[in-house]
Amino acid sequence: MKGMHIDTLTFIKACIKHRKILWTYHVNMRLKKRFIPRDAILFSVNTYEIIEEYPRDKYLPSYLIYAAYKDLIIHIQIAVDINNDSITIVTAYRPTLDKWEMDLKTRRKP
Repeated sequence: MKGMHIDTLTFIKACIKHRKILWTYHVNMRLKKRFIPRDAILFSVNTYEIIEEYPRDKYLPSYLIYAAYKDLIIHIQIAVDINNDSITIVTAYRPTLDKWEMDLKTRRKP
């Protein structure tokens, strides 16, 4: 991974650990509908890996995070707000093999 990932990932993990998190309405609805417990995001922090970057996302740079919680693999899109020392959880979902390779970290080619 690039050096920037380490700093960004460290920042994201610190925000999660210190609960400097904004939860969008969208993610709250998605977590419920997709049967993903909020704990899966909060307590999988030590497994986080950045698998995609969206530096020009709509409002803030965001990152797609791979995470493992108990027997659950999830992807979490997190927007990073360094100026306000916080992150925003944009969405979360369970990756599927129709869109992701077996490692669930590599997007399938169309």
